[in-house]
Amino acid sequence: MKRNLSTRLPRSKPATMRAFDRLPPRLRGWLHQAALPWSAASALALWQRALRETGCEAAALARLSATEARLIARDAAAVWGAGHPAVRPDAPPFPSRRRPAPALRATAGR
Repeated sequence: MKRNLSTRLPRSKPATMRAFDRLPPRLRGWLHQAALPWSAASALALWQRALRETGCEAAALARLSATEARLIARDAAAVWGAGHPAVRPDAPPFPSRRRPAPALRATAGR
């Protein structure tokens, strides 16, 4: 059985709940209603940058919401096409130069 315990992977998982609990209360509240699965680290980085640039928590929350809406619009265009209601006119077209179209996969038995 000792052989099964041998691994190169780290033994401890990141303390994701502890990181979430350390976030500012208003940011935690925003994350509760967020449509995307934000990590505590990425949400905190965006929150701190927005606070630094605006100096206001309400404006920082609005910036987080705008960023999330932009990401949803981009992904909706990529997944469901330009006619999806979440796609905004200012969302970049898909595929872009930085992100090529995904290769089509053949499905067996369909």
